[in-house]
Amino acid sequence: MTIENPEMNTAFHRNDLPDDFVHGQSVAIDTETMGLDNRRDRLCLVQLSIGDGTACLVKIDHGQDSAPNLVRLLRNRSVLKIFHFARFDIAALLAAFGALTEPVYCTKVASKLARTYTDQHGLKALAREILDLDLNKEQQSTDWGSNTLSEAQIEYAANDVLHLHKIKIELDRMLEREGRMDLANACFDFLPVRANLDVAGWAGKDIFAH
Repeated sequence: MTIENPEMNTAFHRNDLPDDFVHGQSVAIDTETMGLDNRRDRLCLVQLSIGDGTACLVKIDHGQDSAPNLVRLLRNRSVLKIFHFARFDIAALLAAFGALTEPVYCTKVASKLARTYTDQHGLKALAREILDLDLNKEQQSTDWGSNTLSEAQIEYAANDVLHLHKIKIELDRMLEREGRMDLANACFDFLPVRANLDVAGWAGKDIFAH
């Protein structure tokens, strides 16, 4: 099922991406779940944008554990997947579909490495500083498992991916300027491993500690 919302430049799908989804060289991805524990709280929604001002939302039904087109994209190593707080989203997708997402970029990690003059690294703070855009985050803690999402939820979900490409460009510029791009790339490469550890039961453990 596909529902087009021209006013919001959003396409809505059920349980998988359409066969004709065009992703390009990079795609921004976010997820909405029933909570923060991937062992308990199911994946409800996956949002994607190729950076052209449009968003694709995939509603995941309860008990749905297969999304072949989406999984193919997650595993496609020729496509960079851009997240904000990638650790959580990669783990949520891995727990839901058994697919480890690679390669990845995380705007939250990039921000922490580049914007050391602040402790504000949420998407709202990044959008305000970099894009002069005030994102409404009121729908963050709502029932994403509902069969029908409100227009406010859909707008919120779309906004979580619509701006990540532009934010990445500015963060890359800052990382290069501060000489931290190589360090950032090493962190991005490790994120799928970190998410895999989370799903495997080491979420609260520092395995590198003494």
